[in-house]
Amino acid sequence: MLRRTITVVLTLLTIAVNALANILPINGQTTGDISDRFPIRFVPEGYVFSIWGLIYIGLIVFALYQVGASRRGKPVLDEIAPAYWLASLANGTWILLWHYEQFVLTILVMLVLLGSLIYIYRKVAAAKGDSLFRWCVQIPFSVYLGWVSVATIANASQVLTFLQWNAWGLSAELWAVIMLVVASGLGAAMLLRERDAAFVLVLVWAFVGIAIKQGDSALVANSAWALTAVLAASSGWTLLKRAK
Repeated sequence: MLRRTITVVLTLLTIAVNALANILPINGQTTGDISDRFPIRFVPEGYVFSIWGLIYIGLIVFALYQVGASRRGKPVLDEIAPAYWLASLANGTWILLWHYEQFVLTILVMLVLLGSLIYIYRKVAAAKGDSLFRWCVQIPFSVYLGWVSVATIANASQVLTFLQWNAWGLSAELWAVIMLVVASGLGAAMLLRERDAAFVLVLVWAFVGIAIKQGDSALVANSAWALTAVLAASSGWTLLKRAK
């Protein structure tokens, strides 16, 4: 029961740190204010970041479910607990480092967060469970991993820009298209391997925001729209097959 309690506490702590980051804000600047300083094209409209609300709702549902599941016997929840704690600490640490402009360290912490979520995802995807387990555990972590995958790509680009990397001479627009293709490839792999439409729909959400935000660049916007259509159609097909 101690493990389940720690999971609840760290979930609430993670949400609190992220909320205070923009309410206070930490170090006198919001997360978005700092992000807007970087002239990269792999950035969506501000409304896209509201997905954190969905992620946190999912984590709260997971935290409550895993407390109740202690009576039903779900060993996988105990197995993923340490990785979840690490992910929660990495999430909050990233916020603090970002707000205090320790950008190089942010990518290291982001990789810890990504690695922890990949471990959790693989564990829960392999676990057998009913529809309640799917909605309370598997889907929340699919959404969380999907968004952190996009965020990792963006974070890496921001750090490279901070380090004044010239992107091998490529324009910001072309580099953004390359990142869109990389993210799409990851989404395609998740559909083929895991048939995980939830993960891919997060990419669709992000790509639409990028297309809108980067509307002044035909190359980036059109690429984002095209890849959005492909991913959305593929996700719809996957959902249809699962329903059948």
